[in-house]
Amino acid sequence: MVTIDLTTPPPPAASFLDGLPRRLALTLPELRHVASLAGDAPLPFDLVEASGNASLEGRLGQSRGSAEDTAYAAALASLHDADDSLRRRGLITDDGIDPGLTGAIGLLATPTLALDLDVAAPGTQVKAWHRQAGNAVATLATSDGLVFELAWFSSDQWPGELARVADIPDDVKLSESSVPEELDLPFHLVDATGEALRAGRSDLVPVLMSQHGEGIVDGHAEPIDDSVAATAVAAIHTEGRGRLRVLAAHVSDEATTDVGLVSWVLLADGWHSLTPHQVDDESRLSVRRTQPADLASELAPVLAQVTA
Repeated sequence: MVTIDLTTPPPPAASFLDGLPRRLALTLPELRHVASLAGDAPLPFDLVEASGNASLEGRLGQSRGSAEDTAYAAALASLHDADDSLRRRGLITDDGIDPGLTGAIGLLATPTLALDLDVAAPGTQVKAWHRQAGNAVATLATSDGLVFELAWFSSDQWPGELARVADIPDDVKLSESSVPEELDLPFHLVDATGEALRAGRSDLVPVLMSQHGEGIVDGHAEPIDDSVAATAVAAIHTEGRGRLRVLAAHVSDEATTDVGLVSWVLLADGWHSLTPHQVDDESRLSVRRTQPADLASELAPVLAQVTA
């Protein structure tokens, strides 16, 4: 498998990096005020306008009802004046903006490698943006569009930060899954099974299974018992409790050139990666049990592809 080292030999360290990851909680007005003072640097969620929806919620990919829109607007209006609050926190002084903060905002606006992460689990949804240039990484994340976590650190700490994004909330109780540690089946079979279940036609699943042919279970190619396969494939659809998607892009001269995707699904026992691939002329889907710490290695071939 092609791999890429997330800690490739860096150029001299960026001046705003100072050891361990530094994190700041910033309200949306504070974040936008700092971006304005840093040369009107664009923020990741301001780069794409949602069709017919110019609100922040639309750009974050969230959909709010009118009552929620009103509550969001009221919460936003209740926040303290951005300049005053930043000065009280010492992030803006008579000498200017905190250098680390300026560097992080600048990196968000001018990366060479960009990751957009969308994580959903019971009771929570997080949007995060990771941006890298040279040996520096800056990240921005929010769960409500009101308060954001801004962090910056050196590239050798990036794998740990990616694992942090994929952490399953403590209140999500895990149990045994009907999906094996590793499963590889024709993509059309997995897709057709999902359609049958959504249509309430679970009686069609055994028929579909009888046509699946050879599969791969836990690394061994073998014919799969129809009942075992039916249970496993159905569980991919019925056990789903959340998802993680990472869109990776290489940015060159302010233009996005190549894009790759990593997709995970949260099943009863935790995360499973979903990886489409080709075997001869057949499209297949590999489903493999993963851990949050695996996200960097899962991204490695995708990053190798987009940066090639």
